[in-house]
Amino acid sequence: MSLLDSARQVRENAYAPYSKFKVGAAVRGASGTVYSGVNVENVAYPEGTCAEAGAIAAMVAAGETEITEVAVIADSPTPVPPCGGCRQKLAEFARHDTPVTLATTEGERLDTTVGDLLPGRFDMSHMENT
Repeated sequence: MSLLDSARQVRENAYAPYSKFKVGAAVRGASGTVYSGVNVENVAYPEGTCAEAGAIAAMVAAGETEITEVAVIADSPTPVPPCGGCRQKLAEFARHDTPVTLATTEGERLDTTVGDLLPGRFDMSHMENT
């Protein structure tokens, strides 16, 4: 199963009773293991979580800290990029050139990288004086 297929499959489990906008994400760790996540809404908006954050949390909970590939899918007219916060979360665990596939449920896709999603990212080098 491809990483995009993993994201597509888990998307069905998203908890989106308010927006009805289900998102699925999958990340591949350095071990090759795939970790999936979905958006989880909460009536006390904006206390929900994004699909990308869920996939990253599953990866870290399993003991991995390096992302080698990302896929995100939603039922949208065009591929949906991660929000700003999730871009920074991805940048925490992925290299600049880590591939990212953004897709729609109808088959449109956009292939990019973590670096292209978040140019000028904040990273550990900015904290060297502390």
